[in-house]
Amino acid sequence: MDGLGRWSVDFYEMVGAVPFAAEEEFAWFGDVHERAARNGARHGTPILIAPTGYADPRVNLFFRTGSMAGAPVGTMRRYAYSLAVWLTFLHVFGRTWDEATAGDIEAFKDWRITDVRNEERVRGTSFDTDRAALNCFYTWAKPRYDTDNPVLSLPSQSKRSRRPSGVLNEDGVPLARNGRDPIRPTATRRRQVKWLLRIGFEQWRNIGLRGYGFDGLRRAGWRGYNEDRDTAFVDGLYGTGLRVQEWASVLDVELPLSEEGRFPRAWLAAACIKGAKEGRYYRIPRRVMASVASYMDEWEGSRAEVIRRAQRAGRYDRLTGVWIVTGYSPRTRELQLEGRSGSPVPTALDVIGPDQRRLLFRRTPNGLERLRSGCLTMDCRRRSAGGRTPSAMPTSASPTCGWTWPPRR
Repeated sequence: MDGLGRWSVDFYEMVGAVPFAAEEEFAWFGDVHERAARNGARHGTPILIAPTGYADPRVNLFFRTGSMAGAPVGTMRRYAYSLAVWLTFLHVFGRTWDEATAGDIEAFKDWRITDVRNEERVRGTSFDTDRAALNCFYTWAKPRYDTDNPVLSLPSQSKRSRRPSGVLNEDGVPLARNGRDPIRPTATRRRQVKWLLRIGFEQWRNIGLRGYGFDGLRRAGWRGYNEDRDTAFVDGLYGTGLRVQEWASVLDVELPLSEEGRFPRAWLAAACIKGAKEGRYYRIPRRVMASVASYMDEWEGSRAEVIRRAQRAGRYDRLTGVWIVTGYSPRTRELQLEGRSGSPVPTALDVIGPDQRRLLFRRTPNGLERLRSGCLTMDCRRRSAGGRTPSAMPTSASPTCGWTWPPRR
């Protein structure tokens, strides 16, 4: 099946400069970002491409209208991959999405979860997300294109209902006991909370990231080039309880390095919180702050070494669409960004999301330098998924702004 072609997924990149904007042969096209915005797209909106190399405008319209138009980027990304897997599955068997039946959904479920011929089978929880994505897509498509929803979704019933599963509703769909969707895997759970004690976490960290053995001694030949970086990142995840994207989006100016106490308070920007409309405070254990400060140390931390190496190579100077930060006000939580006229433009941190934070730089005597926290150089940031195939398919500083550089210890 691998040679029959797959649907691919790409995403709108709206935070950087257009690579070919200065080329004359594309001048007639105009501002690509502006055209995309008029078409309903925003940063992170998916684009699905068929195996033929063409896009189905009906499918891609799903992510630009209705409930998905305002959905979080992470939700759109996950639904896009689920939809691409489904469309590829149908393509293998010569069917299109508007021809799919309930039997195709059942076969898709079997392939994804139980078929031994599929070497990339997934768990029931993963398929449950696929089921939700397909149900959302077909519910959206039904009034627009007069297509049937092949996903066996049922109205909720009382948990005390004794209706047998063999009873059919008015559409001929069998009703399940307690209102359970028959296409939903029985092994799925709505919550899977697991606790890891600190002693277990520290053992995992020391063995996996710091090169120690179970005897408490370093393994022979261990080379921990980025040991302090990795340790600071996982310590932060465990100590703060933040999600990966949230902790990976924190800027160095947002860290309370100069505050006292066992649990300094920090602010998490609204744009970095999953599904939130406003920011919130969170606490950082002092041991986490010590780990982060060690990594960010200007003389002994590996972050400075990585930055100097990139500056000497001119990597930052070759980036397009960067935002130069000239100051920061902790009281108002605003960055001063260098505008086109050269004058500073105040911008609230709450409106700067993870992708935009990748492009925040400051000028230093050695050149440009990222504002992202030292932990962010770890490869836990969201990767661009352009063109990737989903898995498991069938085939310097302003004193007036209260910011000094380097940061005070």
